[in-house]
Amino acid sequence: FFSSPTMVLEHDLLHPYAEVEQRKHKLKRLVQTPDSFFMDVKCPGCYQITTVFSHAQTVVICSACSSVLCQPTGGKAHLTEGCSFRKKN
Repeated sequence: FFSSPTMVLEHDLLHPYAEVEQRKHKLKRLVQTPDSFFMDVKCPGCYQITTVFSHAQTVVICSACSSVLCQPTGGKAHLTEGCSFRKKN
């Protein structure tokens, strides 16, 4: 019958690249995932590990030596200089 030209898509909609999906808004992704996470933060003074939320809205203080671990901002919390962190699963 009709010979319609086949349409070629620029991107694969069912199997998008991981880096493209990560840049999208958390609700616009193929599978909705949050941008926030929990992390283990190591105090630079006493090396004690504290669990901190990535978007913490209060100042987090080390329970052992009372030093500040992170400061809140409008979005993600900023870690203090010298603090190391590991993302929790």
